[in-house]
Amino acid sequence: MGKYFGTDGVRGIANQELTPELAYRIGRCGGYVLAGEVKRPKVFIGMDTRVSGGMLESALAAGLLSIGADVVRLGVITTPGVAYLTRTLGADAGVMISASHNPVADNGIKFFGGDGYKLLDDKELEIERLLDLEHDHLPRPVGGDVGRLTDDAEAKWQYATYLKTTVSSTFSSLKIVLDCANGAAYELAPRLFRELGAEVIAIGDTPDGVNINEGVGSTHPDHLKEAVLQHQADLGLAFDGDADRLIAIDEQGEEVDGDYILTILGDAMKKDGRLKNNTVVTTVMANLGFFKAAKELGLETAQTAVGDRYVMEEMRRSGYNLGGEQSGHVIFLDYNTTGDGMLSALQLVDTVIRSGQKLGELKQKLQKFPQVLVNVRVADKSKLKGNTAIEQAIREVETKLGENGRVLVRPSGTESLVRVMAEGPEIRELEAFVEQIVQVVKVELA
Repeated sequence: MGKYFGTDGVRGIANQELTPELAYRIGRCGGYVLAGEVKRPKVFIGMDTRVSGGMLESALAAGLLSIGADVVRLGVITTPGVAYLTRTLGADAGVMISASHNPVADNGIKFFGGDGYKLLDDKELEIERLLDLEHDHLPRPVGGDVGRLTDDAEAKWQYATYLKTTVSSTFSSLKIVLDCANGAAYELAPRLFRELGAEVIAIGDTPDGVNINEGVGSTHPDHLKEAVLQHQADLGLAFDGDADRLIAIDEQGEEVDGDYILTILGDAMKKDGRLKNNTVVTTVMANLGFFKAAKELGLETAQTAVGDRYVMEEMRRSGYNLGGEQSGHVIFLDYNTTGDGMLSALQLVDTVIRSGQKLGELKQKLQKFPQVLVNVRVADKSKLKGNTAIEQAIREVETKLGENGRVLVRPSGTESLVRVMAEGPEIRELEAFVEQIVQVVKVELA
């Protein structure tokens, strides 16, 4: 991670940390770096439903236009939608304005190259170097060489049409509750699933600029659980603010997170002969039960650091086509170049239909170990590394757990948080162990 870029682009409180002035400079510097030798690059910009999106979009677009880039505003669209359109419609770069699952006060800017992939570290560092220069010496074209600004709010439906081609089943036998998080998927997802034949009950589909992720979406699944049971639905599907992740709910109102989704889809793809190298890529946060289930199903696994960008890097490096995170980022490299909540939802529903089983039955492939995770807000997460008191607290818990569990303490890549996680056979014991470490983290870093 650099000074500006975290694991998922530039994030901050909109208009305080991520200001219009900074967005303008990011547009100039980012556009210059990504244009390369292209004299008049074309850049797509999409955003979620946050009220600050328009402010940042205007500033970012101005920066891009000022270096001679043509800008196409896609309007409200999902992050994977921007990635798909960037690579298929010949843009030189794509930009998404979103803070994903974060509260409305936050916002973010993340870039995609012309190939639809998130930027590699060296490109982000090059942009950061230009941002930190005292004087802006980048080109300032005049007259007809200034960039042109256009709108294409209908392009997102091309993406939706493409998604429909990735499944073979009709969904007419299913009643599905969709939770769109009052975010980027609020129009796309309900229409897509209805066109595939499903009976759709939509919640979190009335964004007003400030209610994104507010009690709804993949990080707040309780409302969806209630709706699935109330409507006696076959399953529920929850996206986050920019719809790059998915959490599902089975017919019993039980959560089906990324570990379950990867297990179910990995097994199905292996049986169909579609899983490259019979391998699923996941992160160190995956439940211990996931690895046990994978072994029993004959699946190989590869592990990375936390963050879908690291999952993606391993997939590209080693030639794998399925990977993801417990949080619900799932990547299907055969279909798209980033985690895609709606694509994941389609693949999951298609698998449920073709299996002839309910989601709750498919979920039984994985028996999870109890896991306790607590997020601790801190003043400076960078001070976690090398803190002897915290390291000692971790060692004490690891000794008590022995070979029956594990502890993972790490900084968030996108927020001022330290995440404390423990896994093992006994939930109450885990809660006590995690609280023990949390108290030390608070004393040392608060």
